[in-house]
Amino acid sequence: MQVSENSVNNTASLKNLKGFDESHPPDPKLIDSCVHCGFCLSTCPSYRVLGKEMDSPRGRIYLMDAINEGEIALNTATVEHFDSCLGCLACVSTCPSGVQYDKLISATRHQVERNYPRSLPDQFFRQLIFSLFPYPNLLRVLLVPLLVYQKLGFAKFFRATGLLNKISPRLAAMESILPEITLKSFQDNLPNVIPAQGEKRYRVGVILGCVQRLFFSPVNEATVRVLTANGCEVVIPKSQGCCAALPEHQGQTEQAKALARQMIDSFANTNVDFVIINAAGCGHTLKEYGHILEDDPEYREKAKDFAAKVKDAQEFLATVGITAKLSPLTDQPLNLVYQDACHLLHGQKISVQPRQVLRQIPGVKLREPIDAALCCGSAGVYNMLQPEVAEELGQQKVQNLLNTGAELIASANPGCTLQITKHLQLQGKKISVIHPMELLDYSIRGEKLKL
Repeated sequence: MQVSENSVNNTASLKNLKGFDESHPPDPKLIDSCVHCGFCLSTCPSYRVLGKEMDSPRGRIYLMDAINEGEIALNTATVEHFDSCLGCLACVSTCPSGVQYDKLISATRHQVERNYPRSLPDQFFRQLIFSLFPYPNLLRVLLVPLLVYQKLGFAKFFRATGLLNKISPRLAAMESILPEITLKSFQDNLPNVIPAQGEKRYRVGVILGCVQRLFFSPVNEATVRVLTANGCEVVIPKSQGCCAALPEHQGQTEQAKALARQMIDSFANTNVDFVIINAAGCGHTLKEYGHILEDDPEYREKAKDFAAKVKDAQEFLATVGITAKLSPLTDQPLNLVYQDACHLLHGQKISVQPRQVLRQIPGVKLREPIDAALCCGSAGVYNMLQPEVAEELGQQKVQNLLNTGAELIASANPGCTLQITKHLQLQGKKISVIHPMELLDYSIRGEKLKL
């Protein structure tokens, strides 16, 4: 058969398409497990907002397969659909075929960051995030000008005028979730070892996090008090840094590996029974260390051993049991709604345990929102990188929470808390968002909430 010159040229041009490299591209076997049934569509937040097939898990899997086969390129047209994914993993929970979309999108994001040249503004903004957020000591230095910025009223000015949004929607999105900076943000008062109260049941390590450590230090302090009140000796290595969640979720391969190694080393020789984390996104990544460091011969087994010890704080308490006496948080029954963080619900499959723990507090009545499994739009740094989609999801989430009639919202992830708090304020609602460990701490100490 005679082959036309155009066919030869087309074949040559396909071979020259820029695609994935050979280092862990999306696995064709995992891609082939998708039967394109569409069950994922209704649970995918980006598809529900954008309404485009390629902004759904099924559509992105089409793109991964086509790039693997050399049929299309890894370019702006394809990358924008990968970037629109929140990584919430709701599709993993929904898929009847058991497609491991989490592994597929993770592999794809690492490929994108290695093989796709982003625009200079995009590079700058992403580099700003990755150079600051995973390094709490560096971020703490930045808190000084931010404290001045808030105290002098610049925050109110920019939010009222919308000026920053006209300059840069991404910077405006970052500024809009900035919590109030207090003197506590500059403190690091927790000692290395805190003894158990009463009989010692376990020796546990506690991870402080990055954003959690600076902006939500009362959550860490409450977590330590709850653990010690329930017979745990707590160990907090000062050498610990970032858990690697942020760079890992955004495809920063080497940075994620380096931070994971540092975390493992910081807990070496501590002889802890478990490693406790109170932030959902961090917990999911910590449990993935075996995968993150699978190509590292020195850390491969260490990573698996470390990950096996990691427990979410609520998961841990539900398993070992609460021994401390719990008191009512209010004089009247308290209507409470629990916000499911995606990386807790879909990533770690933890949903029942937080509810079991909260129901043990006398007087608490749990309300359930509609679309409880739908992402709030935070998704790590998604609300800073894709602010338009995140805004709509944040509005929907807050409205669903408010519709329960609850007087209080419990949230076990700092990103969710910031996102929900922002949209509560935008709607003029004065409802507190509190971490479940803080609620347990109030209950154990017999302190009443002021709603």
